[in-house]
Amino acid sequence: MPNSLRLLLPRWYARLKRQYTARAGISTGIVTVTVATHTPVASVSDYYLSFSIDISVLAGGFWWEGSKGSRRGLGTLRVPPLTLKGKKLDNLVQALGCSYLRIGGSEADKIHYFSAPIDETDALVLTRKQWDRLHRFIKRNNLKLIFTVKYGLFTRHDHGQWCSDEVKELLDYSREQNYRIDVFELGNELNAYWAFHGLRAQPRARDLATDYATFINHIREYYPDARVSGPGSAFWPRIGEALKPFSNITRRFLQELKTPLDIINWHYYPFQSSRSPVRTRGANLRTLLNPKSFADFAKHSQTLAFWRDQYQPQAQLWTGETGSAQCGGQPNLSDRFISSFWWADQLGQGALLGHQVMVRQSLLGGDYGLLDRLTLKPRPDYWVSWLWVRLMGNDVYRCYHTDKHLRIYAHRHPDKMHITLMVINLKPRGVRIAVDIPGTAKERYTITAKRLTSRKITINGVKPKLQKGALHLAQFPQFEHDHRVPGYSINFWRYNTDT
Repeated sequence: MPNSLRLLLPRWYARLKRQYTARAGISTGIVTVTVATHTPVASVSDYYLSFSIDISVLAGGFWWEGSKGSRRGLGTLRVPPLTLKGKKLDNLVQALGCSYLRIGGSEADKIHYFSAPIDETDALVLTRKQWDRLHRFIKRNNLKLIFTVKYGLFTRHDHGQWCSDEVKELLDYSREQNYRIDVFELGNELNAYWAFHGLRAQPRARDLATDYATFINHIREYYPDARVSGPGSAFWPRIGEALKPFSNITRRFLQELKTPLDIINWHYYPFQSSRSPVRTRGANLRTLLNPKSFADFAKHSQTLAFWRDQYQPQAQLWTGETGSAQCGGQPNLSDRFISSFWWADQLGQGALLGHQVMVRQSLLGGDYGLLDRLTLKPRPDYWVSWLWVRLMGNDVYRCYHTDKHLRIYAHRHPDKMHITLMVINLKPRGVRIAVDIPGTAKERYTITAKRLTSRKITINGVKPKLQKGALHLAQFPQFEHDHRVPGYSINFWRYNTDT
């Protein structure tokens, strides 16, 4: 190696370290924040922060952990079925409060219910034992179930003729056992079937609308009180639904569907992992902290809301699946503190933009899991979620300020009496803010870490940890509130106000 390069590398590393390590100094000047607390602009469901378990993880299919790449939208390694047992898992789930649990994912359209065809030796099967175990888990933890029903792998001329034969046995058994299923959806990311199952498998919007009408009527026979969600289209960063007009089917589907839909849901990942064969925005230190990376979520949300208002005005808008990076998350980033900035911001944006529910991929499994699948250790995003459900209530208020590296959201506190401000600082240097909320900030919870790539975080300087299965806000020390926001931090400030 040339001597000049040897000298350059330490300097380059030092600059990089300074850029991605929070600095204690406070920038000069004050950022003024105006919060319109008189009238909420949106209100989210009590089950807003929800999560998924991929059916590949539940039933033992192909998954991402350890995979170096992807094969038809799946990981290249098979995992053992999930047991969903243990008091530790129950405690961690219950600590996230009211939630939907979605069972879906790419293999939802290939799986067999209870038994496999004789000629399919390597089939993925959801067994009765696994289905029973899932419903015991749901009941123990007071969850609501979103279930993705198999659409199936068809050739082009078969679309528009979806048949309920394969799901009939599962629905008959579920009704006999009095199992509750709150939300049904047909197929997983149907606009991306061309990528998962081949070009001939891709449904046209009109045929999909015909299949969905059949599906809705069938579900109503078994579960008349359940809601139906769709189409669950995948939107990619920058390019949206990708291939026009081949896979841009959402608008036309909503237009063609004459049967009322309860929920319009979509899937969105703001980044792609290194496993993804196509990357329109790769996950790295720079993109994960760039405010521009967060803008696509708002753009696509507003488009979907417009289509909803035109074609299915009675339907709610949900984010049915979301994680930091497609294809299992980015190793060494999606499970680290740097992922938490995106997650906190999308929770705030989703509520502000009228989403009733935000389903996180995933509770466990993959680098983007809230919990490590093998150890059940909570990752940084789990603790953001934990604080969110305790401090950010249903009613949403609009905030105004001029610093693009500050992301600020305001909600009514769950106690209905106070206002909570979530302040995300994407800069390494701290900043002072002046907030026009009447009253004082009585509680302040600040999430920081030694490095952006740290596995562990602190809340008010204390590492969060369940003690005897529980953790309470009172366990974190409070300091005098001085309106300083540390560099690279996520903050929750609760204000005492009579507004």
